[in-house]
Amino acid sequence: MTFKAMITGFEGTMLTEAEQELFRRVRPWGFILFARNVESLEQLRALTAQIRDVTGRDETLIFIDQEGGRVQRLRPPLVPNYPSASQIGALYEQDEEKGMRAAWLLGRLHAFDLMGVGINANCLPVLDVPVEGSHEVIGSRAYSYDPETVAVLGNAVAEGLMAGGVLPVMKHMPGHGRAFADSHKELPSVDAPLSELCARDFVPFCQLDDLPAAMTAHIVYKALDPERPATLSPVVINCVIRDMLDYDGLLMSDDISMKALSGNLDDIAREIIAAGCDVVLHCSGVLEETIAVAAAIPDLKDESLRRAELAEVFAGEADLSNEAAVRAEFKALFPEVAVA
Repeated sequence: MTFKAMITGFEGTMLTEAEQELFRRVRPWGFILFARNVESLEQLRALTAQIRDVTGRDETLIFIDQEGGRVQRLRPPLVPNYPSASQIGALYEQDEEKGMRAAWLLGRLHAFDLMGVGINANCLPVLDVPVEGSHEVIGSRAYSYDPETVAVLGNAVAEGLMAGGVLPVMKHMPGHGRAFADSHKELPSVDAPLSELCARDFVPFCQLDDLPAAMTAHIVYKALDPERPATLSPVVINCVIRDMLDYDGLLMSDDISMKALSGNLDDIAREIIAAGCDVVLHCSGVLEETIAVAAAIPDLKDESLRRAELAEVFAGEADLSNEAAVRAEFKALFPEVAVA
């Protein structure tokens, strides 16, 4: 059985007949949900079951961006409003043991919420290390301005997700923190020398190089490849991410619909695969775009298939944590967390 090397979005709260026909034919490897796809817990369970019925396999990965803070696709009354990464980081600064525990608990709670509605992959942890004056697109989504703290807390969140049977996806490799523009709206460019990137931006990704999946950054790093953003750069992907950072996990692009990338989406998709990414992420949900992108993307094969199959191993098997006890422990650390 073959699958397209893509993760795709779609328009609404259930798949349309046209979407079902397309997905049965092209067989995307994964899907991603946004607020537009969320109405209720019952609806989400029906939606994720429908996706797996269309793909014909229970292992299909369904992704979401459920970080806490301002990036949280599921919110009350469906699930609690969770603290941001910076709030977890602030607790860690006060008490390292409590901060690490809170990070793990947050990951585990996300897993309870997501697995309960059939979602088994979360685009978290954010391992970007901001610098003073950088764009707020990362901002409170970062655990700290200190790369070692980012690594420690990012790892704890990832461990909590995996304990609950949810695949973590670290982002945005090799680092979005020092960008002075929002890559959703324009292409950022980073001037820092390689020595500074190695000493700061790359540190969390180096320390968490055993995590099974990562997402690229749509950023030009002038010291690495002055012409192409990381997502489209064979130099950044092969020489930096694969060799220098020694990362051999599944590498997916950030959303190719973002304004940082210019040109036809099908051409962009081809460039991403040619540059060395394993999987293309297309989030807009516009059917005509999805058809064009799917036609441009090959099936998963060789090393990309191996990495995808390994990533799937991390989704689906949960530990025996007691949900009520985990929620109570987290509530003691963050009393302001809303109760769904």
